[in-house]
Amino acid sequence: MAAPVNIIIEMNMNLKLVIFDLDGTVVENSYDWPAIRKELGVPAGSILAYLDSLPDPQKSEKYALLQRHERQQTENSVLKEGVREFLDWLTAAGVNKALVTNNSLDNTRHLLEKFELQFDLVLTRESGWHKPAGAPFLKVMEHFGVRAGETAVVGDTNYDLLAAREAGIDLVFILKSPMTPAGLEGAELVATFDELRERIQPLILG
Repeated sequence: MAAPVNIIIEMNMNLKLVIFDLDGTVVENSYDWPAIRKELGVPAGSILAYLDSLPDPQKSEKYALLQRHERQQTENSVLKEGVREFLDWLTAAGVNKALVTNNSLDNTRHLLEKFELQFDLVLTRESGWHKPAGAPFLKVMEHFGVRAGETAVVGDTNYDLLAAREAGIDLVFILKSPMTPAGLEGAELVATFDELRERIQPLILG
C-alpha cells in the first residue's frame, strides 16, 4: 500500500492541493446507505445520478426523501478528531484546501458554520458535478492551476477513489473505520489525521 507514496517522494512531489470529502471524512455521522438506497429504489450506482434521471414529480419526491435523511445526519454530525488541527497545519504550510461533497449546499454551509471550518473552495452537488465522476476534482484543480501530480484526495469511500482515478490523481488517502468498504486497492488507508499528517508532510516542499 505504501509504494505509491514512496515513488512520489522519490520524484520530489510538491503537494499543493488537498481535496477533502465531507461526510465520514471531515465530520462523523451514521448514514445507513443500504436502507436509504432501498427506500429510494436505487438499483445500483450513484444515488444522485439515478435521481437526476427520473422525471418529475418522482424526481422531486425522491430528492425530498434523500434530503430528510441528509438533514437528520447533518444535525447529528460531530467533527472528526484532529481534522481542525490538520486543516490549520495545511494552511500554515501553504497547501490549498478544497471540499468536494455530494451533499447539498445548505447542509454543507450548516456544518462549516457549526464547526467554524474554512476551505479555499467548496463544491457541492449544486455545482452540477458529483462523485464518483472525476469532474468535480478536475474543476478544483483547474481553479487552483494545480496538476494531478500535485494533488491528494482524502475521503472515506470508493467514490472518492473512483473520482480521483478518473481525474488522474494517484495519491488517495482513505480514513479507516468499521464501515470502510472493500475494493480500495491503490488507496492509502490511514486511521487518524495525525497519521495522515505524517504521510503527507514529506510531500510538502518548503
